[in-house]
Amino acid sequence: MSKQDVSKPLAAKQTSTAATSWTMPLVWSVLVHVVVVGLMVWGMNFQTPFEQPIEQPMQVQLNSDTPEEQLDNQEIVQAVTVDQAAVEKRVNEIREQKRQADLAEQRRQAELERRAEQARKEREAEQQRLRELQAQQEAERRRLEKEKAEAQKQKEAAQKAAAEAEAKRQREEEAAAKAEAERKRKEEEARKAEEERKRREQEARERAERERQLQEELRAEEAARAKARSQQMQSEVQRYTALITQTIQRNWITDDSMRGKECVLTISVAPSGFVKSVNQGEGDPTVCQSARNAVLKANTLPVSQDPEVYKLMETIELTVAPKQ
Repeated sequence: MSKQDVSKPLAAKQTSTAATSWTMPLVWSVLVHVVVVGLMVWGMNFQTPFEQPIEQPMQVQLNSDTPEEQLDNQEIVQAVTVDQAAVEKRVNEIREQKRQADLAEQRRQAELERRAEQARKEREAEQQRLRELQAQQEAERRRLEKEKAEAQKQKEAAQKAAAEAEAKRQREEEAAAKAEAERKRKEEEARKAEEERKRREQEARERAERERQLQEELRAEEAARAKARSQQMQSEVQRYTALITQTIQRNWITDDSMRGKECVLTISVAPSGFVKSVNQGEGDPTVCQSARNAVLKANTLPVSQDPEVYKLMETIELTVAPKQ
């Protein structure tokens, strides 16, 4: 609601009631003050502390039909105007106080923030100092532990070296004693080995002599057996050769023209005596052919059951001639 909207109803109301009473102008004056103060306070909520609004003094125009009424109304309006100026002054003072309070609050907040930032930095610096101190203490602790471990390691290394030296000495002594014992053992073994070698050589010589004599005896015996076997086999070969010749003669058909003639036949027989083949050799063709026919006619020839004799007679060359 504007100031002019307020003044128009007030002027109309004063025109209709000025002749009867002074009460209504006072009531409206109070109402105008209340409305103006309310508008001022409402306007302050939408302005920043740094804004300086331009205030226009409220003007109230009162119309009167008579000079007396107009004079009275002018006094009332003047009172309203004076009160309005005082209200605006008070409002401005309140605004200025609020602005100063806001500035003071901003400075206070800034100071609090600065102190908080400083405290934070001091706290972080203290924490950093404590971390560095802890790191130094930890580094010192580790250094001491490392030195202690190194000293323990050197001590253990020295003890180990001493133990190894003692063990080495003992091993060397044991090795020397073992080497001496081994040398004596080898000397004894060499002596025994030499004796054994001589004994074995003597035994070998004796055994070789016995073996030589035995081999000579065996060879002599074998020669005797071979000679006897050879004689036996020759006898068998001669016997079976005669038997084969007799078999051929029995199956051979001859005539007088063949007398004084002969033929060489090569005959191959199986272990059973079966004639496998008959080949003609040198001789009269007629005699050879008739002799071959006689062999084939016989079909089976006498054969020794002795494998060795059969081996000699498996393939034989036989010279045949007709009987005189």
